[in-house]
Amino acid sequence: MPALAASLPNAAPERTTIVVQADARTGKLVRSVAVEPREVAAIPVGAAAGAPSAPAPSIDEIIERVAAEHGVETPLVHSVIRAESNYNAHAISPRGAQGIMQLIPATAKRFGVSNAFDPEENIQGGVRYLRFLLDYFNGDYPRAIAAYNAGEAAVDRYNGIPPYAETQNYVYQVAKNLKTARQQQARQSAAQPASPAPSAAPVVPVETAAPVIASVGQDGKLYYRTP
Repeated sequence: MPALAASLPNAAPERTTIVVQADARTGKLVRSVAVEPREVAAIPVGAAAGAPSAPAPSIDEIIERVAAEHGVETPLVHSVIRAESNYNAHAISPRGAQGIMQLIPATAKRFGVSNAFDPEENIQGGVRYLRFLLDYFNGDYPRAIAAYNAGEAAVDRYNGIPPYAETQNYVYQVAKNLKTARQQQARQSAAQPASPAPSAAPVVPVETAAPVIASVGQDGKLYYRTP
């Protein structure tokens, strides 16, 4: 153990303490030596191998990127997540929906999600499902949102938002979240400094060439002159 501790970086030196006390049985003074263990600093995973530690992407960054990849507006993804799990990547519903976008196992498998509790995988699957529903219902947001909650078959059966209290409340909540998210996105866009306008190219004066006049001399030759 001492050899292992000595080989580690940031290992503090051992501290030795000499203790003198009377033996309770003989009454003689007895000296003992106490060695305190070294304190070894924790080494981050991968540091020993020299691996760089890159910061994990935030949920906002994942949503922005995945939404752009599939052509779904970012505020809609945020609105669904807020209504489904309020950004809890470990959420499980009574019906077995899992993760940040609350995918049931069949939907997760359908859209290629192997670990529904991995935020990036879950968001990928949820956004793919939203893209599918928006295409299936020709961009009809209320029907697509209702189908995310109740399934597209239920929306087809009722030719619109099903008369389920849960689904109707869900559509209302997502629509409310969407309005707020769009307003927030607009405020953020307005707060960003405008890109400087490109400077106008300098005006270079164009010199007009003097006209050339041709004439025939008395000797029969052709002569050119400018005025």
